[in-house]
Amino acid sequence: MEFRGIMGGFYRISEWIMRLSVINVLWVICAIPFFFLGLVFLQSQSADQALQTLILMAVVAPFTIFPSTTAMFSVARKWLTGEEDVPLFKTFFRGYKDNFVQSLLGGLIYILIGAILYTNFQFYGNQMGAFGILRFLVLSLTVLLIISLFHFFSILSHLHMKILQIVKNALLITIGNPVRSLSMIVLNGIVLYVSFNMFTFLIPFFMGSLIAVVSFWHFNLIFGKLQEKQQELAEKEAEQQRQETENADAPEAAESERKAENP
Repeated sequence: MEFRGIMGGFYRISEWIMRLSVINVLWVICAIPFFFLGLVFLQSQSADQALQTLILMAVVAPFTIFPSTTAMFSVARKWLTGEEDVPLFKTFFRGYKDNFVQSLLGGLIYILIGAILYTNFQFYGNQMGAFGILRFLVLSLTVLLIISLFHFFSILSHLHMKILQIVKNALLITIGNPVRSLSMIVLNGIVLYVSFNMFTFLIPFFMGSLIAVVSFWHFNLIFGKLQEKQQELAEKEAEQQRQETENADAPEAAESERKAENP
């Protein structure tokens, strides 16, 4: 039965609320250890306790939050590429299973880079003069890494590549498309701010799925433009090759005509 008019609008809204909430709940369930440690971190009584909890979160992240987030992005990819009625549970767990190893490896790479940046930030933060200025460079690289992480999940769920290529392309897309990347991180930041400071019920039901949709939507726009540019380059190369072939064949054709006129 298909609803029309106002009832149809309410039905569509309720349908999307259900989809977003189901995927978000699955995301939380598959990363329970990480979120549990996150709650412990928020309730930390001292800086040492907070640091220890962060270290534990970094250890479990590649095995929990990274595969779970990739699975969530796999569902968001289906939605944003026109497959709105895909089976939620099947698509989520297929994405979880198929991308688990690469998600884990990518998580290890990002956690390692993050640990290096954190160590350097702490070191340069205690320095004076020119070395102290380097902490702002480290901070900029950290922001770049965080933005590229969203592109990492989008690429992993959309393309088949080796893990190092995925990380490299995520960084290149971030650098090469600063406006889209900035727009994405601002919108995701708004979702996080509203979820943590205004409507905390969004965290278990909508926060992650909204971020996945926003992130993949931006990536899909960037990827579409890259494909258009590649197609234009391919067409120009094909046209150039055709002209070169015609120019190369022109003297031979003229010689044949000359011989035909003067047997």
